[in-house]
Amino acid sequence: MKQRPRIYYTEEQKAMMWDRWQKGETLGSIARLFNRYHSSIERIIAESGGIRPTPRQRSLRCLSLAEREEISRGIATGQSLRAIATSLNRAPSTISREIRRNNGLDKYRASQADKAAWDRAHRPKTCKLVEHRSLARIVTRKLQLEWSPEQIAGWLKQAYPDNENYQVSHETIYRSLYIQARGALKKELLQHLRRTRAMRRSRHHTQKTPDHGQITDAVSISERPASVEDRAVPGHWEGDLIMGSNNSQIATLVERNTRYVLLAKVNGKDSKTVVDALIKQAHKLPRELYKSLTWDRGSELAEHKRFTLATDIKVFFCDPQNPWQRGSNENTNGLLRQYFPKGTDLSVHSQIKLNAVARKLNERPRKTLNYETPAERFNQCVASTG
Repeated sequence: MKQRPRIYYTEEQKAMMWDRWQKGETLGSIARLFNRYHSSIERIIAESGGIRPTPRQRSLRCLSLAEREEISRGIATGQSLRAIATSLNRAPSTISREIRRNNGLDKYRASQADKAAWDRAHRPKTCKLVEHRSLARIVTRKLQLEWSPEQIAGWLKQAYPDNENYQVSHETIYRSLYIQARGALKKELLQHLRRTRAMRRSRHHTQKTPDHGQITDAVSISERPASVEDRAVPGHWEGDLIMGSNNSQIATLVERNTRYVLLAKVNGKDSKTVVDALIKQAHKLPRELYKSLTWDRGSELAEHKRFTLATDIKVFFCDPQNPWQRGSNENTNGLLRQYFPKGTDLSVHSQIKLNAVARKLNERPRKTLNYETPAERFNQCVASTG
């Protein structure tokens, strides 16, 4: 096969790559725009860990290329440094320093001086986690507890409200992990993130495929009461299956108001097996805290009417190819992949193990709960129904 000639991408082409990457497109789809393989695009995106570099800008205080050309012309016509400075409205010391650091009067060249200045200015700002190592140690410990950067940042604001030296944004933590040149956090800590990928992906990215069955007498999500939609009251759940190898799966349930997670072991994805597992799980909860269930259009819930008859819980179904309509559950399924990676056999995990993983998620502070934990919120609901 004939090898394709090496391509050198322009800044405009790179900007297009980053635009599409941030919109959630895959490396392969971006590469096809340039008639290239995905590795050609990956080389550019991976250089900064999947995080778009901040565009460089010249300071207004610095000499421009046009000013350097005026300096070069002034030297050529024999003007004094003070006269050149006056014509540019600059201090004479600025002109003197510019010429001295760029080979002197005899060898000064505007274009070379401008490029040298641009290269010298390429000094990234020192990362806060490098300057404050005690803060970095706290962040490291929380990452090892499998807290997300956003949870860490929110907790720090509450724990040290009056000390900015002990506060850091979640974006800084992500950048320190994915851009190792910063030297702030060790790369090994990436394994403690929810999604242990080598590059940071856009939040718009999804690999959800249109795999929806025809459900008889399915009640559309559009008929769900407004009180469910705005998460005003507890007791309304979202559910789905996460899949593994050897036809294995786990049923996942998330309460919309508190983000409380339940996991159920299922021994098959046929509707009878899944519904039996969901009925068993439902009977463990107070009736007041399980009023409805919103599910994807998968055939595993074809027997939804039997579930409702056994539990008196209403079932609503998302619109076809709209998994975002059960966004809390979709997000949770992504978090669970930290414990149950794709392509692994999920049947080896006992219900005890599933309960332990659910407990880990439920005991983490959540931004959407003002950094309370789902367990705290859910227990408050249980107490109020007692």
